[in-house]
Amino acid sequence: MTLKLYAHPFSSYCQKVLVALYENGTPFEWRVLSHDNPAMTAEFAELWPLKRMPVLVDGDRTVMEAVIIIEYLGLTYPGPVSLLPKDPGAALNVRLMDRFFENYISTPQQRIVFNALRPEAQRDPFGVTDARKLLDTAYAWLDKRMSGREWAAGDFSLADCSAAPFLFYADWTHRIDPSFTNVIAYRKRLLARPSFARAVDEARPYRPFFPLGAPDRD
Repeated sequence: MTLKLYAHPFSSYCQKVLVALYENGTPFEWRVLSHDNPAMTAEFAELWPLKRMPVLVDGDRTVMEAVIIIEYLGLTYPGPVSLLPKDPGAALNVRLMDRFFENYISTPQQRIVFNALRPEAQRDPFGVTDARKLLDTAYAWLDKRMSGREWAAGDFSLADCSAAPFLFYADWTHRIDPSFTNVIAYRKRLLARPSFARAVDEARPYRPFFPLGAPDRD
């Protein structure tokens, strides 16, 4: 039975799952969510009333949350690339980095983007300043972390599936300082990874929708 992925190509959380799928060549059916397809949106809402992408459907089983989807794929549809180490200690380190990229890179980045989408009278300049400070702190920590490393936690893993889209959009939203050379180099390696490069290319048609203006790079 074909896996069905309810997602949108421009979403960072959806790209996180796409990287995992593409790494292992796992076949799936796209169920692209968009405002101009109300039937698909209604179908999605029936599956997950909170309506947060992505959602994976495997027969009569519905799997929510990007990180859970990736772990589910590893358990149920394992491929040549193991994204979570079997060793519990190594797996814990991978999960730590996954949480880091989601909580301290993606969350403040999205806070800035969502603020830009609000009517001007409802914007939160203090919140944006706080989010930018958090990103700078996270970049600095990650720069030290990535010294001498190719990937975030050993071999390419779940942590890098998170890092790829989250760092990609974070640099668009709040530019990584040139002094953080390890972070910049890591981001370039992620962009060169075929699985993420494919996800980026699939999302190119949607760049005009980025509220802060997509840069002429990447």
